[in-house]
Amino acid sequence: MFKTERFEDRAFKPLSIAVIAVSDTRTLETDTGGALLKSLLEADGHTCFERQVVRDDIQLIRAAVQAYVANPKVDVVLTTGGTGFSGRDVTPEAVEPLFDKRMEGFSVLFHQYSGTTVGTSSMQSRATAGLIGTTFVFSLPGSRGACRDAWEGILTQQLDYRHKPCNLVELMPRLEER
Repeated sequence: MFKTERFEDRAFKPLSIAVIAVSDTRTLETDTGGALLKSLLEADGHTCFERQVVRDDIQLIRAAVQAYVANPKVDVVLTTGGTGFSGRDVTPEAVEPLFDKRMEGFSVLFHQYSGTTVGTSSMQSRATAGLIGTTFVFSLPGSRGACRDAWEGILTQQLDYRHKPCNLVELMPRLEER
């Protein structure tokens, strides 16, 4: 197993993270996955820029993601829900065409980590991630367990400037390079 370390000489850099729950049935009050993500990211020192619920509709999901990506105050967008195989699960179809660069490794790592908690049921997720402009976007399943797996298994480290050998935060100043 890979040993996680931190650059002790680096100060933590809090990020502004928007959370979008994709659901036809949940409200902000009943969205447990988004609420968990908000509490986890805030416990790690980040700021939840905003949290909202959007219906399982490609255009509505795209519009919500694009609005956050266009906002210079948002560093990262997390979506939760709509990554399964039911007819209404359309989050990957909504966000993947927006990606300037796709982050293939996120899905691989998510399934590896999730497989340790839910076994082969992990294959039922189409979790995905990518870069839109200079904003990282991660689309997670809607369950609390999957949200916890993604945050604790991957995102807490990659969204921490002190994590080594490398992390996404240290790439952020270079995302506009051409």
